[in-house]
Amino acid sequence: MKKMDENEITGRLEELDGWEFKDNAIHTSFQFENFKEAFSVMVRIAFEAEAHQHHPDWSNVYNELQISLSTHDAGGVTEKDFKLARSIENIVDAGE
Repeated sequence: MKKMDENEITGRLEELDGWEFKDNAIHTSFQFENFKEAFSVMVRIAFEAEAHQHHPDWSNVYNELQISLSTHDAGGVTEKDFKLARSIENIVDAGE
């Protein structure tokens, strides 16, 4: 996968609500009603990430989930990150 430059990344981020580019990755966070809902979404994202063979850097504290995506093999953000980000958005939207 080809690493995107900052202009490409910024343009693509317009397609995603609440994502930002910093520290050579794209980032977002979600808040849920409680820990159980946050963890349930994390499980669904885990299965999707495994299907993509691309895994997020993430953390969870109670009802908040923070996600960072970067393609480590490419040394930055690639199309792979945006595909997984769209899948994550679909999973979160379906759960609302």
